Amino acid sequence: MVLNSLDKMIQLQKNTANIRNICVLAHVDHGKTTLADCLISSNGIISSRLAGKLRYMDSREDEQIRGITMKSSAISLHYATGNEEYLINLIDSPGHVDFSSEVSTAVRICDGCIIVVDAVEGVCPQTQAVLRQAWLENIRPVLVINKIDRLIVELKFTPQEAYSHLKNILEQINALTGTLFTSKVLEERAERETESQVNPNSEQGEQVYDWSTGLEDTDDSHLYFSPEQGNVVFTSAIDGWGFGIEHFARIYSQKIGIKKEVLMKTLWGDYYINMKAKKIMKGDQAKGKKPLFVQLILENIWSLYDAVLKKDKDKIDKIVTSLGLKIGAREARHSDPKVQINAICSQWLPISHAVLDFSYGVSETS
Repeated sequence: MVLNSLDKMIQLQKNTANIRNICVLAHVDHGKTTLADCLISSNGIISSRLAGKLRYMDSREDEQIRGITMKSSAISLHYATGNEEYLINLIDSPGHVDFSSEVSTAVRICDGCIIVVDAVEGVCPQTQAVLRQAWLENIRPVLVINKIDRLIVELKFTPQEAYSHLKNILEQINALTGTLFTSKVLEERAERETESQVNPNSEQGEQVYDWSTGLEDTDDSHLYFSPEQGNVVFTSAIDGWGFGIEHFARIYSQKIGIKKEVLMKTLWGDYYINMKAKKIMKGDQAKGKKPLFVQLILENIWSLYDAVLKKDKDKIDKIVTSLGLKIGAREARHSDPKVQINAICSQWLPISHAVLDFSYGVSETS
């Protein structure tokens, strides 16, 4: 994307049906402002090379000195998908508990939110607080598991270990969501019981106490975070890349010849591929097979990082050619491997598309 003119932004503001207010929520230092930088750079407002270093949304001097966000700040971004154009008002909120009032205010004016979780640190106290805040305001969340690069570079995880770790983080988040849902159902039940006690004449005859909680008949499957539902994004904001499984489902449906809808349901979970039969089978762990998410996605990303960090020029050239990318001479010769990774991944898996793809649909369900 390129920088849009003021006239264009004014024109987009007139079409209120295509305006979305999105806030970025997270525990302190989980990468909210770096992610915001990446989204801003997609509009050409700042250079993609400065994303993560500039901290554009931290406009106050004390925020830049301390390296944390202290006040919520907003910016309008243009996002186009297909024939539709959207104006996304992005709000970057503080992650520190001392500034939680800023988060409450931001959430109340939004249609949806991006909840960022550090892939290494996992669920932290403020993560729980912002998830509860989003739940209470009934806004649609998307989960961004950030800093995947740390699993490769710092923790030296294998793709299989990283997959197990990411699964654990997702289970923790969903356990919190389940707790919020249960408390809501029980509160509603308590309210009904209070009403029946206030109006005793409304119930005639013998009273039989109902021991059911109301949880048995309620469908809560749509509330949880799951990659196949499109509400989980895996990113490394500092390296400028991110993806949802839909991106890879689209690619592999053409390569392998399996329907995209089938891949959407099986790329995450206990499934493996039988290449001879060209079928997806269940029960990867029991049969000692690699899950699809590891085999088709993580191993490719790990292979790229391995080649760049080891400065294997032949392998890098082979990867770049196979992906159909063009890397500038400056990036190719740069001594810092992070520059090369950013140059390749930001073209291959642009983070702005992965994160903002969910945003234009938030008002339909909120």
